[in-house]
Amino acid sequence: MNQLVTKEAAISFTSGSHQLLGIAHQSEQAVKTGVLVVVGGPQYRVGSHRQFVQLSRALAQQQIPSFRFDYTGMGDSQGEKKAFHQICDDIKVACDTAINTLGVEQLVIWGLCDAASAAMIYAHQDNRVKGIVILNPWLRSDAAMGKTMLKYYYVQRLLSKEFWQKLLTGKVNVASSIGDAKGFVKDSVSEQQNSQDAYQSRMQSGLAAFSGRVCLILSGVDLTAKEFEQQALSSKAWKKLRSKQTELHRIERADHTFSSHAFKREVEQITLDFVRGLNQ
Repeated sequence: MNQLVTKEAAISFTSGSHQLLGIAHQSEQAVKTGVLVVVGGPQYRVGSHRQFVQLSRALAQQQIPSFRFDYTGMGDSQGEKKAFHQICDDIKVACDTAINTLGVEQLVIWGLCDAASAAMIYAHQDNRVKGIVILNPWLRSDAAMGKTMLKYYYVQRLLSKEFWQKLLTGKVNVASSIGDAKGFVKDSVSEQQNSQDAYQSRMQSGLAAFSGRVCLILSGVDLTAKEFEQQALSSKAWKKLRSKQTELHRIERADHTFSSHAFKREVEQITLDFVRGLNQ
């Protein structure tokens, strides 16, 4: 099957006093919706296992243009690296650049890990953003981490034949393991923190205020995904995730960065279907 020849171009733009760099992937046909790929640290615009490059090229082959960029201090962009919850200004100018360069009317923001968290913080502030694709969002808290470790690590370890073999042969440091487990139990049963970290609160309120559609993709073999699920999907405060505006996809055997060929292709297809739904 012949593939379309797609156009890629390096684009420089400014955020504050810093020059940032991005790559635009054009489509041959005019469409309404493009994709802005936000980088999660400590990655740059290529992505782990070249995921962002492959995603953008796969979308362009299906007439979905995209723009992936390095925010301040990342990759080839100038400045000191910012925390993910401090990049709203960078995302804003990247949206401006993507709209003007790609010739689209609206955008979907795509982000993995803390880039997904950044998308949740930013999206409601920009009425050009009609959807977000968020993969394994970063939502760290001591309580959630304690519950996650107990449920998905220690319990599974106790059920492991290999663990009991090591225990019987003296290869397990029992005192250390018990100490770690006690710490996680303490975290998991502790009372709700009086106030969440600022970025957690901004993620929650940002998502609640966002009127667009949400595509949430979770890996089955990833503690970051499990922690997000433990903290957000089970909470009434995150009701947007259970609304008709949100679709949830689980890739049960995928790791955090969807590193295999099959996992990346599945993510590409989910993204393509989601964007096509906004173009209809």
